[in-house]
Amino acid sequence: MHAYVLMTNHVHILMTPLAPGAVARVMKSLGRRYVPYINDRYHRTGRLWEGRYKSCLVNDGDSLLHCYRYIELNPLHAAMVANPGDYPWSSHRRNACGEHDPLVSPHPAYLALSIDPRQRQQAYRTLVMETVDPTEAEAIRQHVQRQHA
Repeated sequence: MHAYVLMTNHVHILMTPLAPGAVARVMKSLGRRYVPYINDRYHRTGRLWEGRYKSCLVNDGDSLLHCYRYIELNPLHAAMVANPGDYPWSSHRRNACGEHDPLVSPHPAYLALSIDPRQRQQAYRTLVMETVDPTEAEAIRQHVQRQHA
């Protein structure tokens, strides 16, 4: 998993599967383990997220890094935080600040930002905080909804 954010009614995950069908198995396992845990812990019932999961292929390079950004800016766009680093249920602090997160494995496109980890994190923070073209975010949403590469 390269990037993620857990929102109140949905989750975004950017991952590279190790085998065919692995994404479906991960999502099934997440639904079978995480949802009952949250329901038990917070004394609730029912589904945690809206609808079934959707997936789409992402090309390496800029497209992939734009997906990183799209995912990690979700709490900011939902007006839940003023800075993506303030949201604790996201990969942003790992990718932008180097905080330990055992869930995150950096993608080669992320690693290519710089050989030096501190410079890489700075480059990533700069990328994330660049003004996002609204058509870029909409294109990502449409590709996921239609499940197109």
